[in-house]
Amino acid sequence: MPPNTAAWLPSPRADLVVEPAAMHEPGAGEILIRSRAIAVNPLDDVKQWTGNLMYRWLGYPAVLGEDVAGEVAAVGPGVTRFAVGDRVAAYAVGMERGRRHEAEGAFQLYVVVREDLATPLPDGLPFERAVVLPLAVSTAATALFQDDQIALRSPTAQARPTGETVVVWGGSTSVGSNAIQLAVAAGYRVIATASAHSEARVRELGAHLVVDRHDPGAVDAVVSGIGEDPLVGVVAIGTGSGDAAVRIAAAGGARRVALLSPPVAFTTLPRRGGPSVAFLRTMARIGLSQLATQVRARAHGVTARFVWGSSLMSNDVGPMLWRDYLPAALAAGRHICAPDPEIVGEGLESIQHALNLLHDGVSARKLVVRL
Repeated sequence: MPPNTAAWLPSPRADLVVEPAAMHEPGAGEILIRSRAIAVNPLDDVKQWTGNLMYRWLGYPAVLGEDVAGEVAAVGPGVTRFAVGDRVAAYAVGMERGRRHEAEGAFQLYVVVREDLATPLPDGLPFERAVVLPLAVSTAATALFQDDQIALRSPTAQARPTGETVVVWGGSTSVGSNAIQLAVAAGYRVIATASAHSEARVRELGAHLVVDRHDPGAVDAVVSGIGEDPLVGVVAIGTGSGDAAVRIAAAGGARRVALLSPPVAFTTLPRRGGPSVAFLRTMARIGLSQLATQVRARAHGVTARFVWGSSLMSNDVGPMLWRDYLPAALAAGRHICAPDPEIVGEGLESIQHALNLLHDGVSARKLVVRL
């Protein structure tokens, strides 16, 4: 194998630097992937932009990244699902607490991942398309199926309709695109919000009704669309979506809201250390907005909890998704890799460019770098 190379975050708020990296061996229950495609996520942008506001346990230099697709280069002891040469997509969890940060960050040529957070890929599915899945589908599954979130029943190949409805606010996002498909595969009717130009795509993913999220009457339109069917929960994706989700849950009789985005974007903070007026203003807005959302939720008997996508690696949602659902669903074409990838560069040197584009704003697509 050629030597390993990584796109390192050398210090807080710095640009990535491509330099040599150690070749790490997979441990028990792990595989080593030769990366062929990497996607960038808002978590990567937030970590780079805000320094140690999040992931304070990461030392420097750090290897960020969660989404990877490629070929298995080596397998660790006890691995039974994969062999060298297999095509896979995987959720790299090197940024999480207690993991081998340098070995398991996705922004490198050779990435160590957990066997139970990887799926084989059909031969006709390109790496660049499959790599849009890992973090997004994991976060969606955590929101929908984890016991302390909405706690839906699991998806199956031929799920019978439950007669119940799930609302996905932010249906054209990466997480929303997967949440719609997972909920439908579990037998639930889905109402989603999206912009007008994304409506057709969101319907293709399985949404029964799509409401324009820019419409001032969007909350009322969603509530009207629920009708007489029981509403079991609301997934809130996008800055400021929490308040709308709680209002929908309260009106529809649901008791659970899964929160995936803060009320104010962290990336509005200045990219520099130390206190500032902008920092204090942003943090105050986040605190007050979140307090108002929680007060409204409690007043209506609604539980609104934030989702941490990696928590599925510690419960039965992870195996359900990565072992029991995804391999067969991808092979049969029942689960679509969405949103569409946009390839924005070649090689590790292009990851910083991808992060810059992500920070400027991306809608209904996933930014991918081909290796």
